[in-house]
Amino acid sequence: RAEREERERGRGREAAGAPGYRALALYCNHVPHAVRFHQRHRTFYLVTAVGASLHTYNVKKLGIVAVSNALPEDITCLAADRMLVFVAHGNFVKAFARNKEVSLNIVPLVWYILSIKFYDEEYLQLNFDKNVFRVSAVFHPSTYINKILLGSYQGSLQLWNIKSNKLLYTFHGWGSGVTVLQQAPAVDVIAVGLTTGQIIIHNLKYDETLMKFQQDWGPITAISFRTDGNPVMAAGSPVGHIGLWDLEEKKLIGQMRDTHTTAVSGLTFVHGEPLLITTGADNAIRVWIFDAPGGGGRLLRFRIGHSAPPTKIKYHGSDGQHILSSGHDGTLQSFSTVHERFNKSLGHGKTLAFHFGLYLMETARQSDWDGIIACHRGYLTSTTWNYQKSSMGMHKFEPMKFHKDLTLNLHATAVDITSCGNFAIVGLSSGHLDLYNLQSGIHRGHYGEEKAHEAQIRGVAVDGLNQLTVSAGGDKQIKFWKFKSKELVQNIKLDASPASILLHRDSGMLAVAADDFTITVFDTETRKIVRRFSGHQGQINDMAFSPDGRWLITASMDCSIRTWDLPSGCLIDCFSVDSAAVSITMSPTGDFLASAHVDDLGIYLWSNNTLYRLVSLRPLPADFEPSIVMLPGTCPPQEDEEEANDLMIEYESPEQLGEQLVTLSLLPESRWKNLFNLDVIKKRNKPKEPPKVPKSAPFFIPTVPGLVPRFASMDESTAQDQVSNKIKSITFMVICILYFQTYDHPVKLLKEMGPSGIDIELRGLAPEGGGSLDVMQSFLRVISCMLGTKRDFELAQAYLALFLKMLLAPEALFDPDIFRFDCFVTSSKISISFYNQPCLSDQFKTF
Repeated sequence: RAEREERERGRGREAAGAPGYRALALYCNHVPHAVRFHQRHRTFYLVTAVGASLHTYNVKKLGIVAVSNALPEDITCLAADRMLVFVAHGNFVKAFARNKEVSLNIVPLVWYILSIKFYDEEYLQLNFDKNVFRVSAVFHPSTYINKILLGSYQGSLQLWNIKSNKLLYTFHGWGSGVTVLQQAPAVDVIAVGLTTGQIIIHNLKYDETLMKFQQDWGPITAISFRTDGNPVMAAGSPVGHIGLWDLEEKKLIGQMRDTHTTAVSGLTFVHGEPLLITTGADNAIRVWIFDAPGGGGRLLRFRIGHSAPPTKIKYHGSDGQHILSSGHDGTLQSFSTVHERFNKSLGHGKTLAFHFGLYLMETARQSDWDGIIACHRGYLTSTTWNYQKSSMGMHKFEPMKFHKDLTLNLHATAVDITSCGNFAIVGLSSGHLDLYNLQSGIHRGHYGEEKAHEAQIRGVAVDGLNQLTVSAGGDKQIKFWKFKSKELVQNIKLDASPASILLHRDSGMLAVAADDFTITVFDTETRKIVRRFSGHQGQINDMAFSPDGRWLITASMDCSIRTWDLPSGCLIDCFSVDSAAVSITMSPTGDFLASAHVDDLGIYLWSNNTLYRLVSLRPLPADFEPSIVMLPGTCPPQEDEEEANDLMIEYESPEQLGEQLVTLSLLPESRWKNLFNLDVIKKRNKPKEPPKVPKSAPFFIPTVPGLVPRFASMDESTAQDQVSNKIKSITFMVICILYFQTYDHPVKLLKEMGPSGIDIELRGLAPEGGGSLDVMQSFLRVISCMLGTKRDFELAQAYLALFLKMLLAPEALFDPDIFRFDCFVTSSKISISFYNQPCLSDQFKTF
């Protein structure tokens, strides 16, 4: 009983409960990337770290190739060779092949201890006093077999032989900490980046400094050399700039400013090509090509996400393939749920966050003028954006009466766009509500005599026909206005101040989230309360309606996402996540729910289970405690291979599937679907007049009888005629008698026949057709065997239907008044009973 109750409690969660599908807009972080060359594919691959997972991209198109399972902790370091990718997390290092973990090496790393274990046997351990030599960089010089070079925060370098465990040489350094060690194209030469911004080109063999460079942007974060014949070195900085240095002229030849908004964490020239790959903590991957005469690089390809957590997301368009997202980084971006090449950035604003209104009907006018309105946190001005041009629009809405008064601390708090795309409504923190024309940017009036509310506007919405405007204020009031005349229609007083509102224009349902964590649903036509929901334990951050308006999905600061069924007024789904969702949006096609979370750069998609399987929607109990669901792409590591192999059932044969499942024959429908109506088809296709023999028929090569046409030679034709004459007396009923123990051979013969051939064979089973009751009984055993093994299920049903129609109650063979019977067919049993015919009932028993 307890297990049954637990299942009942969980069934509702499976309904709208969206299992994690995948994450969008995550590309890289502060961990330096790794580039590897695949010998067989002859392609370069870029490996980046995103939290606790690895992302692999092909450099040619920057397309995502694979995503690894999540590690127990965030990745802190990456390295790669031609075979494996090595990942450090916490105090351990793991190896990955094809983005799957392989149990080769386990390397505990401590900041003052370098320890290497091979097959669980310790190979080498180096101990350092962190006050004297604290390791800051590890590097293997090219052609230096069994040797590693260690850089320190104190500035000195040490060259060790890891095979003999000996310190070979100590480089005294240059008076500042070492941040980067990088191999130069020349043997024995390396580049050393220092915390002072100095770059040292040093010869290890002779302990001689060849040249020095100085950058004024802070410590060196990354260094790379061109290998396509140009003596150029690139160096990254903490402010996102890259310096280009000519090694022959020993001078600065170029600067690539603002390549990233944060520090340049990774910098790699592709071997033998004029391509530079850069990554940073701003969640951006950029590929630069050096084909300009001046030696500078231009942007060739990129993958850019939000560098700060998004604050508002919303689907754009009716196909459900694009999500508009605004974030704390001041950017408005569009992410595709189909492929990353369709992503684009609409631009960068001057503020910290966006809030914008966007609906389906705006796409009708987006080619004519701007279709997006955004209000900026802390700013009075609201801006327009153009999706097709991928840029900020031409209008900036600001009430003229507040334009010159700088003493007022006012800002826009809520915006909305009409479904026709012609008007935009902007609500202010002072309670004013203004209407603007999107095409011309002209102010078209305001609601209320002076202002719409006595407190700030918390939300605004316009119905689908531009007849009604709804506003919610911090004064605990919901007001309904006439859109054109701007007259007040009705004022509703709430128990608590509304935090936000959401209108489903097709159904006219208005959802109001209050500060007391309750949700109230109004009908905008009657302006009455139709539903009231409670259960959240924190502030409600966002709401979303399903496309048909039956579900209302809410996200709260209590880290839960709940789905409410409006017709029944019940909670049908609830699950929790590790970090609270700040914004959610439902796809117009209803297949995905997208969410953005606190302190998270990604946008996460959740699948709608009701579209992929039959789910019974049942209300959850009042004391339901939601389970914590991992965000997509951050699921725990997969189980061991041995356990997975034990649990995984591999496909072997249809017989194996038949133990629990019903299998079909996969024959064309023309072979069996029309058997029951074959007499009707023959009657309809009966020729009106007999065929006429042509006067001079051309020569034709004889063919072999069968469903598959095949030409036969003269010898085969003669032999086939002889064989056919012998087989005429051997009908299918004889085969049934000989092979009634198994059904393989009779069914194989039936599969090779057409509908007419099957009809003739089944008619021959009756005594009037040359058969007998024993033969008919044998045929029923064949059908019973087919149903018992659960194979060729559709053929068994078709053959049995034709058999019962033709042989048990046809008007030409039996009298319906005398021969009456009942037939019960299950998956493994056939039961036939005759009335007033005991002899037949004895013959046709239950199988």
